[in-house]
Amino acid sequence: MLPFLDILLTCTHLGLICFNLFAWIWPATRKVHLVVAGITLASWFILGIWYGLGYCPITEWQWDIKEKLGETNLPNSFIKYFADKISGKNFSASLIDQLTFIVFLTAIMASLYVNFLMKKEKKTKPY
Repeated sequence: MLPFLDILLTCTHLGLICFNLFAWIWPATRKVHLVVAGITLASWFILGIWYGLGYCPITEWQWDIKEKLGETNLPNSFIKYFADKISGKNFSASLIDQLTFIVFLTAIMASLYVNFLMKKEKKTKPY
């Protein structure tokens, strides 16, 4: 059962990451993207006050499972773990954290643009 839960949480992580990065693109998912991105930011920065900056409950659950499966020396970040795993390299945690933040911030700015500014631009343009 634990290997299945590990795979399920990996898929959940990857799905959430893809949603956070790309869901602003499609009009049908733009508003939900803002909500999910806001929840992600709240986890990182509000829950992060108590649990550490960048806190993710999904990572905590997955690391509990991985430890029960015998994995040790797990990093704080799922993204670092996954990048190391698929590349076979040992990336700097601070580099991964910085890239993660920059890319996510870019996605949020794009989401804010398409959700709010683009609509205003369309309303003000005479046709």
